Amino acid sequence: MGDGFQALDIILFAMIAAFLVLRLRSVLGKRTGHERRPPEATTESRRDAEPNDNVVELPDRRAASSDTVFENIDPDDPIAAGLTEVKIADPSFDPEAFKGGAAAAFEMIVQAFAEGDVKTLRGLLNDEVLDNFSIAIDEREKAGETLETTVIGIKNVDIIEARIDGRTAFITVKVVSEQVNVARDKEGVVVDGDENQVTDITDLWTFARNTRARDPNWMLVETRSPN
Repeated sequence: MGDGFQALDIILFAMIAAFLVLRLRSVLGKRTGHERRPPEATTESRRDAEPNDNVVELPDRRAASSDTVFENIDPDDPIAAGLTEVKIADPSFDPEAFKGGAAAAFEMIVQAFAEGDVKTLRGLLNDEVLDNFSIAIDEREKAGETLETTVIGIKNVDIIEARIDGRTAFITVKVVSEQVNVARDKEGVVVDGDENQVTDITDLWTFARNTRARDPNWMLVETRSPN
């Protein structure tokens, strides 16, 4: 009988052991090679552990301002502050390129005005200046007069004023040009000027541009003579 009970105890213990093994396997599982990997470090821990090459820092305002100091502009020049404001509002702005464009626009506008070409003027002038030019052209045509203008050359183009008003940049240039101007009546008789005389003429022209607009062109918004 003792041996029987001993054998029964062994079988009972074996069953208990088998049950425990099955429980452990169900809790721990078996590695099959297809298990999901442990989660990686959190965003915060990765940020602390390694540098983030994708972070784009906003430019420092003081650094941006220092970049707007133009090599060919005297820092003590009173217009430097205005040009700096224009450069900040429009990073593509370049004073020398602007002066070259102003010179080209000057020749086109002077020639178009002499020829009465309002269509060309419309793309270069704002409404107020266009109206003034158009009135002068109409009066000349009604009188039967013609204007012959030849720009021999442009001696100087200097920026004398620069400012920002809201989104609009205003730049005034002094243009000194050599011109031959002759006005004739309907009979072809010279009533003003001399076709054999070259005259130095000084004009003060103000150009403007919306710095937020995609159109890079500047418009002539004011013309005047020096005092």
